[in-house]
Amino acid sequence: MRLWGVAHAVDDLYQGLVPASVPYFVLDRHYSYVAAAGLTLAATLGSSVPQPFLGVLVDRVRWGWLAGAGVAVAGIGLGLSGLFHPYPVVWALIMVSGLGVAMFHPAAGKSAREAAGDSAGAMSVFAAGGSVGFFLAPVLATPALVAWGVGATALFIPPAVLIAFLLYRNRHRHQALAAARPPRTGTDRWAPFLVLTAIEVVRSMVFFGVNTFVELYWIRHLHASRLLAGTALAVFLGGGVLGTLLGGRIADRIGMVRTVQLGAALAIPMLAGLRFLPGSVAPLVFAVLAGAALNMPFAVLVKLGQDYLPNRPGTAAGVTLGLAVSIGGLIAPVFGVLADSAGPQGVLAVLCLIPLAALGLGLFLVEPKTLGEA
Repeated sequence: MRLWGVAHAVDDLYQGLVPASVPYFVLDRHYSYVAAAGLTLAATLGSSVPQPFLGVLVDRVRWGWLAGAGVAVAGIGLGLSGLFHPYPVVWALIMVSGLGVAMFHPAAGKSAREAAGDSAGAMSVFAAGGSVGFFLAPVLATPALVAWGVGATALFIPPAVLIAFLLYRNRHRHQALAAARPPRTGTDRWAPFLVLTAIEVVRSMVFFGVNTFVELYWIRHLHASRLLAGTALAVFLGGGVLGTLLGGRIADRIGMVRTVQLGAALAIPMLAGLRFLPGSVAPLVFAVLAGAALNMPFAVLVKLGQDYLPNRPGTAAGVTLGLAVSIGGLIAPVFGVLADSAGPQGVLAVLCLIPLAALGLGLFLVEPKTLGEA
């Protein structure tokens, strides 16, 4: 679980580097808000479209090299994006990086579940790795991007190569562990799985929206420094790490469905505090709390999806870790249009209301044991 958690952190570091670098493409390359949101769209297209097909493939064929290759592609694509000036080239490289993310998630999600067994807490270690990657992206990238501009993305290629090597070297150990565990059986329940997927889409819309525009909100609306804006994104993502780990522990105590409902309910007031609290320092507290509330259901949704589809763990992981998360990025251009007319503050105000949809959908979820799952 530790290796898969670290690998997930490195992989999602490159997803996090996209929104972390967007303000610097705006400021250094003079991109419009729509063009900036288009970079998020590129990463999303690369990761979302292939994800269901890769998930189905992972359920049928065990390719021990796929997760490592995905990390390598994600890192190299993103790392090279800051070295080129033409927008179409930058867009294409970020899309290739997204494709690497699509390669990683289904294979890694299936293997991590095999290692975690039925513990939501153990699965939260793997899921939290992704949150750690998103958190580290602005923490590591902001000083480099401030000092050297967007070309500093090349500094983040080596971690991808290293973790790809470690995963490839340990692939036989992972396969032996999978063979030692009894296969999970049961009836695939598509109806609750589709409800769960819709909840993850809503969650990811809000997450990507805050992720993309929170720095620009601090810079353009609150008139704060770039450093403080980077801090806002970092503490939001740091709260996400805390929420992911906490969500797994809460689910082991009160149940997975209640944890999903609790996260949706808490997200609304926390996002409102982030947007409407005056000043540039005090809202940082609500940035942490909003990140925690939004990510509280993350690991739970991954495990719950695999419980609903016990015969298709790769497909379930590909959707909950990849497709549903990535679809949130597809909405980024819409938020970009809104930001062009109403500013980043307008985007954050709208985002306060979106979790209401997740709260309503959560009422239709049921615990897998209620459905007779193993």
